Amino acid sequence: MADWTATRARKAGHLRIALENNGELDTRDVRTGFERVRFIPNALPEIDFADVETSTTIFGRRLGAPLLISSMTGGTDQAGAINRVLAGVAQRHRLAMGLGSGRVLLENPRLLPTFDVRAYAPDVLLFANLGAVQLNQGITIDDCRRLVEDLSADSLMLHLNPLQEALEPGGDTTFGGLLPRITALAAGVKVPVVVKEVGFGLAPDVVCRLFDAGVAAVDVAGAGGTSWTRIEGRRVREPWRADICQDLAEWGFPTMTAIKLAREAAPEGLVFGSGGVRTGLDVAKAIAQGADLVGIARPFLVAATEGFEVTDRYARRLIEGLRVTMFGIGVADIANLRRCNRLTLA
Repeated sequence: MADWTATRARKAGHLRIALENNGELDTRDVRTGFERVRFIPNALPEIDFADVETSTTIFGRRLGAPLLISSMTGGTDQAGAINRVLAGVAQRHRLAMGLGSGRVLLENPRLLPTFDVRAYAPDVLLFANLGAVQLNQGITIDDCRRLVEDLSADSLMLHLNPLQEALEPGGDTTFGGLLPRITALAAGVKVPVVVKEVGFGLAPDVVCRLFDAGVAAVDVAGAGGTSWTRIEGRRVREPWRADICQDLAEWGFPTMTAIKLAREAAPEGLVFGSGGVRTGLDVAKAIAQGADLVGIARPFLVAATEGFEVTDRYARRLIEGLRVTMFGIGVADIANLRRCNRLTLA
């Protein structure tokens, strides 16, 4: 395996840039698609607000709302503190939570305290996380089992990030022959495997190949939110490489389009939607478009650096915003929100 100190330094750099460049890391020309649709209000909902229920069940875990605090960080002292705040909020509101890439943890098990949050979140749906390309770099199914067991995770999330790796000096770009390894892992790891993009969108043909390979869910992670090309552009030293990052800063396709195409490609599949989600209204739109679970990353990351109360307030804003939106269109539960036909072009 690679030198864990280099991996840790890279993750620390990603975290620093994500926190220091507020508002400068989002795509600009590519939007999420949330702005292009509106709900048709229902002024006669025929339900009571008190009866609006946001709970749902994913992989056998009951969630208070279909929200995932998306995979972000781990491996440093700051990351450990952030993860503990996020875990506490996830536990209070019964939200799903994803951990940062476990590669550095496999390279150095002494970093476990920066990832291990189960004591703070005993009841949440917890995702371990690993770059899928690491399956081509010597990480085995047994390694993945150990990662899941060490973190007491309910599921393993693999992220696909070929463009980011190509832009990163020394990035892992050996993506050839990766699908058979994902297939073997899905059959052998003993927990549900989820495959996600990192903010550029999963195309419908990729969605189909992944479900055929046996994965339990996909996270389309569309464009419109934080751009990893912009993050990498702030890390690279060679001017020509920074120029390429700028050229590709708008790579990808919108989150709402990605959700729609994934749902059409896999009508019965479990589809997570993420990428530029910011409000409870966005969450409702993503679910009405076809998502089963909605992920949010950077806003939670930023809130967590300000402490538990700020993060808790943001979580409450999301959940209650979702409830009010549901009441405003006359749906009392998440199942009916998925089936509603009240989205229209803005």
